[in-house]
Amino acid sequence: MKSGRASAIFLTFFLFLSLYAAGCAPGQSEAQKAFPNNGLPTEIKVAFWGAPDEVNIIAGIIDEWKKSHPDILVKLEHTPYRGYVDKLLTRIAGRSAPDIICTEVDLFVTFQSKNVLLDLTPYVTADPEFNLKDFYPQIIDRFTVDGKLYAVPRDTAPFACVYYNKKMFDEAKIPYPTDEWDINDMLEKAQKLTKSDKDGRVTQYGFYAWAWMNFVYAFGGSLVDNVKNPTECILNTKNSVEGLQFYSDLINKHKVQPSATTMTNLAMGVQGMFMTGRLAMFSSGIWETPGLRKIQDFEWDVVMFPKGPSGKRGFGTGGSGYCVLKETKYPKEAFEVVKALSGKNAQMKLAETGLAQPAMMSIAMSKYWADDGKVPYNKKMLDRAMKYVIYDPFSPAWREAKEMYIIPELDLLFSNKKTAWAAVAAFINKVNNLLKRQ
Repeated sequence: MKSGRASAIFLTFFLFLSLYAAGCAPGQSEAQKAFPNNGLPTEIKVAFWGAPDEVNIIAGIIDEWKKSHPDILVKLEHTPYRGYVDKLLTRIAGRSAPDIICTEVDLFVTFQSKNVLLDLTPYVTADPEFNLKDFYPQIIDRFTVDGKLYAVPRDTAPFACVYYNKKMFDEAKIPYPTDEWDINDMLEKAQKLTKSDKDGRVTQYGFYAWAWMNFVYAFGGSLVDNVKNPTECILNTKNSVEGLQFYSDLINKHKVQPSATTMTNLAMGVQGMFMTGRLAMFSSGIWETPGLRKIQDFEWDVVMFPKGPSGKRGFGTGGSGYCVLKETKYPKEAFEVVKALSGKNAQMKLAETGLAQPAMMSIAMSKYWADDGKVPYNKKMLDRAMKYVIYDPFSPAWREAKEMYIIPELDLLFSNKKTAWAAVAAFINKVNNLLKRQ
């Protein structure tokens, strides 16, 4: 009798364990559905960079999102931009990589060439919340290789802004620039806005730009023969060289732009020069906005980078997005986090800071960006500027070619130690050899 009771107890206990293991124990089924990872939230690691303000925004986005996604624990891993790629590649090689990485449009080339990124096309296609047609097609194209999408864009960043000090223009009785001005008009305005003291030292510069490639494009030149599949650097063409020489002449011939040495001696960045009234105009991206909104001494705005002498336009561009690494154990959950980081809510919050132009066109042209009523008032022109953006060559060798060969020679050009033809001649073969070996 005791033996029969013991057997019954054992059988009942065995059935209980079986039901528990199958996820059908009393009160456990819903919990296991919510937390399939052995009853614990699934941890998703995200590597990214950014200034403190951006870090706070991203943390806030995730804090809000996790309230409706308790099954996913997001671990944000901030890494300084300097060394970001090398550190991540080391982690990937050591199999200790995060699940998600933030990428910039040029860094993306390096990651994609290493074959470490997950194809997100199936996830995007199957998600009813996703509409790729709402994103700027240029940045979608950048993040797409052989018909496969490897990153979801968060923002875009044409080097198409020229910031100008309205007070300086008013005092000089010079009309404000318009989006239809050309490069000769820009030079003329810069010359009128450049001032020197009695000893000939410049006290106020008219213009500054760092994106030398904009001048190459404005003059009808190109960096390479084919951006998406570069086989040859063509900075040695007539139009490209003329653009480079024009840029150098702004510094050395017309003296409307401060040299690198001058910038070092002044011990302040371009933004500082503009904010303290030592610079009338400067060309950059929209990311300068948060700092410039602190200006109280004068009014300012932005205008589109000028057309070239024959009416051509072209701008270098940045932009960022999020990728999922192939090695993630939780691709579905990682994609949900990517949606949170690059979705409408995230893009609206970044847009409100003025830091980043949303990658979604509907947000870029909404009250959160173009129509927000905040300075710069003309930032809506960046929507049109997207038609003229030109990305850096899609080659893992380009980054090395630029750092090792192109920039050192261009520095000699911009410091008036070489002509444009001589500088280009010194690097063209080296760059082409590197591109052929990629």
